[in-house]
Amino acid sequence: MEEEQGLGDVWEANIKDLPTEHQEAALRKDSIDEGLAEDLVSSDGRAVEHLSEGLISHYLPSLQSSKVALQELTQNQVVLLDTLDQEISKFKECNSITDINALFTEAKHYHNKLVNIRKEMMMLHEKTTKLKKRALKLQQKKQEENLRQEQQRERELEREKQLTAKPAKRT
Repeated sequence: MEEEQGLGDVWEANIKDLPTEHQEAALRKDSIDEGLAEDLVSSDGRAVEHLSEGLISHYLPSLQSSKVALQELTQNQVVLLDTLDQEISKFKECNSITDINALFTEAKHYHNKLVNIRKEMMMLHEKTTKLKKRALKLQQKKQEENLRQEQQRERELEREKQLTAKPAKRT
């Protein structure tokens, strides 16, 4: 409503610059639509220029302020998009940190498994070493026993030979 009143003021101010016959036609509300094209053609260029300047001077400040506001909004959007990109990268970084933590947890688990396997291998090595020593001792005892038995047999054979009758020697 205020804009229409502002246009009316601009219109009336610019009508004063028109020739008298055109001023009367412009002020009549019922004849605005009738013969508008004829009036514009017949009016001189100066009147059209004044009306255009009035119209432009009325709308130009609000258009310029709208342009500035749009530029500010665009700039703010760019800032918001940059901030949003930074936040997205932070979330991605958090996800990668979570993945890294999971990898460290898994590595710790496998490290513990390796430590346990190493302990078992050392224990098995000690057992096999003890078993080898025991087997060697048993083998040595068995060899000694076999040697003793062999010596015992030889002694018994020797004794039997000595106990058996010998033919007398002829001299």
